[in-house]
Amino acid sequence: METYGSLEAAGPVLDALGDPTRRVILETLRTGGPCSVGVLAERVPVSRPAISQHLKVLGAVGLVQHESRGTRNIYRVHQAGLDELRSWLDQFWGDTLQAYADHVARTVRLEEERK
Repeated sequence: METYGSLEAAGPVLDALGDPTRRVILETLRTGGPCSVGVLAERVPVSRPAISQHLKVLGAVGLVQHESRGTRNIYRVHQAGLDELRSWLDQFWGDTLQAYADHVARTVRLEEERK
C-alpha cells in the first residue's frame, strides 16, 4: 500500500501525540522550558513514574531530548522531532493551495469565455 507523503515516518509521532497526557507534557515543556521529571510532576497531574514513562515514549519518537545533570535528567522539546509531522501536514496545505489555484484558474477562464 502506498503511503501519502511521509505518513509512514509521521505515524509514530502521531501515535505518541495521541495520548492527551503526552500532549500536556510536550506543551508544558514548550511553554515552561526545560525541566526535570520532578518539576513536570508538579505541573502535570500525574505521578513521577507516569511522567517518566510518557517521556520515554516522547523521546523514542524524537519529540523530547534530555541531558543528565548530576542525578537528574533535564528534558526539553526537540524541534527536529516534529519535522516529519510538519512535512506530512504541509502536504495538506500544498493540496489546499493547489485546489485554490485551480479554482481561480477555472473562474478566470469562465469569465474570459463570457466576454
